[in-house]
Amino acid sequence: MKITRVICAPGRTGFFFDDQKAIKQGAQADGATYRGDPATPGFSAVRQAGEAISVLLVLENGDIGWGDCAAVQYSGAGGRDPLFLAEDFIPVIERVVAPALVGEEADGFRRLCEKLESLRVDGKMLHTAIRYGVSQAILDAVARASRLNMCDVVAKEYGLTVSNHMLPIFTQSGDSRYDNVDKMIMKHAQVLPHGLINNMQTKLGADGGILLEYVGWLRDRIAALRLDASYRPVLHIDCYGTIGQAFGHDNYEAMADYCARLEEAAKPFHLRIEGPMDAGEREQQMIDLRELTALLDKRGIQVELVADEWCNTFEDVRYFADNRAGHMIQVKTPDLGSIHNTAEAVLYCKQKGVGAYQGGTCNETDRSAQVCVQVAMATKPVQILAKPGMGVDEGYMIVYNEMQRILALRGAGVGVA
Repeated sequence: MKITRVICAPGRTGFFFDDQKAIKQGAQADGATYRGDPATPGFSAVRQAGEAISVLLVLENGDIGWGDCAAVQYSGAGGRDPLFLAEDFIPVIERVVAPALVGEEADGFRRLCEKLESLRVDGKMLHTAIRYGVSQAILDAVARASRLNMCDVVAKEYGLTVSNHMLPIFTQSGDSRYDNVDKMIMKHAQVLPHGLINNMQTKLGADGGILLEYVGWLRDRIAALRLDASYRPVLHIDCYGTIGQAFGHDNYEAMADYCARLEEAAKPFHLRIEGPMDAGEREQQMIDLRELTALLDKRGIQVELVADEWCNTFEDVRYFADNRAGHMIQVKTPDLGSIHNTAEAVLYCKQKGVGAYQGGTCNETDRSAQVCVQVAMATKPVQILAKPGMGVDEGYMIVYNEMQRILALRGAGVGVA
């Protein structure tokens, strides 16, 4: 079944593009937006509507495989590709991607994704967002051509078995870290709340006291609202390097002492801490996270550390996993480009005995989230992010419902390899 046309449509994401440089330089929050001038090329405001591109691959029989190109919230920051604007990149897809795919047989997900990854513009790889969205469309097109579920295509090509149960879903609160927790508990989210602890003074506390109090509140709130004592969610808190900021990014004993206090505050719930420190560059970040991970294990502190900062690409994932820098690694789906890299990154972590968290960004779309679920059901990461958005309800619904559809279809014998 050949691909006959490539059609693009501009779209919106479930969140915003934020100019991280301008925010760090002091842009002031004003309601849902920010006051001040942008500092990163391409931005027209410090916060602006997130943009996406839907890519639709038309097959010979009229079926359409589609995916959404989307970039992370802090697009254009930290060495990432430029701000992803639809009007700038639709012409690139039409000029470079379409001629490479039209006429191709939709018979191999990995083969076509590898061809996509090989395309160059002025000697450079295509924008990660383009590779991300087009690869979703490729997976869908191959699934339609072969009359399989997308997860079954991935499983077949990588020699895997599709999960026969739901995967744990990680819900993110944004700054509404109290009200949104109630939503998570009512929905029985298995991993919560993210927390957005991105300010040392106001959210962690100079001595860590604010976060300690919050963890205690989480423990008590779950116990008060849950309807069944068997509901025991994992507490996963993203600290954006603030623990290292408070205690010293290479002061491993002090950070370990603090993790032990957090562990006690969280009991009886298991605790994960994402991004405990930010060392400012990749190698030192790996060293700091490796050393703190080893120290927690040595001291028997049952807190899992999750690699995030400075671990963005597939190469980064391999580097951190090879060095056991963290008990778990976030695989940030848009940053890896083609979604076959997400599958391979999760499998690599599992091979190395490191937990794989299939994450992403609040600034994605319903479609990219659905395709990510399909990949996850084949590769079976420890948990998957509820996305897009920061409001809990929509992202959780999209990811939960897609998993349930997969289980129902496969249970009925539909689309199974």
